[in-house]
Amino acid sequence: MGELALASLVVLGAWWLGTAVVLRLVWLRRATHGVSLAASSVLAAHALWGVVATRELETPGAAYLAFGCALAIWAWHELSFLLGVVTGPRKVPSPPGARGWRRFRLAAATVIHHEIALAATAGGLVALTWGAPNRVASGTFLVLWAMRLSAKLNVFLGVRNISEQFVPARLKYLVTYFRRARLNPLMPVSLVVSVGVTVAWAITAGNAGASFEGVSATLLATILGLAALEHLFLAVPLPDALLWSWVLRADLPASPGVEK
Repeated sequence: MGELALASLVVLGAWWLGTAVVLRLVWLRRATHGVSLAASSVLAAHALWGVVATRELETPGAAYLAFGCALAIWAWHELSFLLGVVTGPRKVPSPPGARGWRRFRLAAATVIHHEIALAATAGGLVALTWGAPNRVASGTFLVLWAMRLSAKLNVFLGVRNISEQFVPARLKYLVTYFRRARLNPLMPVSLVVSVGVTVAWAITAGNAGASFEGVSATLLATILGLAALEHLFLAVPLPDALLWSWVLRADLPASPGVEK
C-alpha cells in the first residue's frame, strides 16, 4: 500500500505544481510568452515520444512516465489556450440579453479551436496506445479532457464559485459567458459519475497492490478524484483560489463580470 500512497502523492504534487507553473508562465511579461510556448512545445513533443516508448512496458515506472507524458501534453494545451494562441474565432464579450441556444453558440465559438485541438490529441493518444498494455497516457488525457469539458459546461450553466482572477487579461471576455447560480442539473451528474469511477479505480488499485495495474489505477483514480474535487469547489463557495493565488501578479485588471 506504500507504493499506492506514493502514487497518489505524486499525482497531488504534479496537479498543484503543474497548475502553478502554467499560471505563472501566463502572468509573466508578454515578451516571455513566445519562449514559454516554444519550450512547452518541445516538452510536449518529447512527451509524445515518451507515450510511444512506454506503451509496451508494464512496470510501475512506465506507468509514472506515461502519466507524466500525458500531463506535459495537457500543459501545452492549457498554456496555448491561456496565452490566447489556440482559443476560438470569437474574441468579444457576450452581447447583453443572449440566452439559450444563441448564448451557447456564441460561447462555443470562443473556445472551439481549443476543443478541436483537445479532441484531436485525445484521439491521437488513443490510437497510439490502442491494444497496448500501457494505456495510462491516453487514460490520463481522456480523464482530464472529459472533466475539463464537464467543468466548462457547468460554468456555462451556472455555478456558485468562479475564480475569475485566474482568467488572464487577454481572455477576460470569456468571463461574460460564465454564470453564477446555486446549482445546475449537470453538476450532480458530474459529481456522482466522477466519484463513482474514482471509487471503482481505487478498489481496483487496492486489489492489485503495488503492481503495474495497481499503480496505473491509483494514478487515474487520484487525478479523477482531484478533478471531482475541483467540481466541488465550483459548487461550494470555498477559498480554493488560495492554492494558486500566490502565482498571480498584483496588477490584474478588473473583470467584466459574470452573468447572474
